Amino acid sequence: MLNDIQTIKNLAREEIEKAHSLKTVHELKIKYLGKKGIFTHKIKSLGLIPQEDRREYGRILNETKNYIEELLAKYENSFKTLELNKTLQTQRIDVTAPGYCIPAGHVHPTTQVLDEIISIFTSLSFNVEEGPEVELDFYNFEALNMHKDHPARDMQDTFYITEDIVLRTHTSSVQVRIMEKTAPPLRVIAPGKVYRCDADVTHIPMFHQLEGFMVDKHVKMSDLKGVLEVFIHMIFGPDTKLRFRPSFFPFTEPSAEIDISCVICKGVGCNVCKNTGWLEILGAGMINPRIFEMAGYAPDQYTGFAFGMGIERIAMLKYGIDDIRLFYENDKRFLEQF
Repeated sequence: MLNDIQTIKNLAREEIEKAHSLKTVHELKIKYLGKKGIFTHKIKSLGLIPQEDRREYGRILNETKNYIEELLAKYENSFKTLELNKTLQTQRIDVTAPGYCIPAGHVHPTTQVLDEIISIFTSLSFNVEEGPEVELDFYNFEALNMHKDHPARDMQDTFYITEDIVLRTHTSSVQVRIMEKTAPPLRVIAPGKVYRCDADVTHIPMFHQLEGFMVDKHVKMSDLKGVLEVFIHMIFGPDTKLRFRPSFFPFTEPSAEIDISCVICKGVGCNVCKNTGWLEILGAGMINPRIFEMAGYAPDQYTGFAFGMGIERIAMLKYGIDDIRLFYENDKRFLEQF
């Protein structure tokens, strides 16, 4: 048995000394010391050695293994040094060459607009909250008054992961989560990424949205109008007009679409606003009492409003961009304008 170890030692030394490259050394390392290597197999077979010989056999086996490791390490370092010297000879670097200036980066226009919107609402004492992008169907739909066969689900173009798990289609799901664990009064905005199966010049599968809501005793539609007027005037200018059009959302009642006077033609009429002088900007309304019931709030004690907007939509109107896909093509000519 000891002769067997000596034979392996001699064979290993002979093969290592004949190695002609770093690759060969690595192959020999695997052959002798790897998980399925010769020495690993020998160590696992120690139990088959008679007990009176096991101690001496193990000692010699260990010494031989250490010898092979040291020999491999010596040749490995030798080949690495040779390769390094070869590289230094063929790939010289002129350290005296003048440097060049790396141009400064730019904050993405979507981020710029999102930061501005958050700044406006935090100045109005709204808190910023976040929630998961991979969401339960319950929070994304059912808790927002959209049961399994509700027609409003068809408007969402949802990415389903499983029957009960989706990529959230709006940040309204954060509203439900906050209301579920926090008692009124509440004044919250929830910005974040949302996902829908839609793609053209005004829609993309992943975009950014901001949900805002306020819950307290005696919150009225006039409070919603006041908050949105302040926001619109701060983001688009004090001369921007605002109008509410009746609409439908399952989680608000009454609901409204909010339009602003066209930021391009100032309400006169142009191709952007289709000669109407108005542009749709966001959706809003008074929170449906059913939402309060599911959150554990008493609908006879509390009222509230909610609103939601697409950040890219705001950025497109603010900067006069006509194709939403420009935000994500990473064209430097486009990004450097901001």
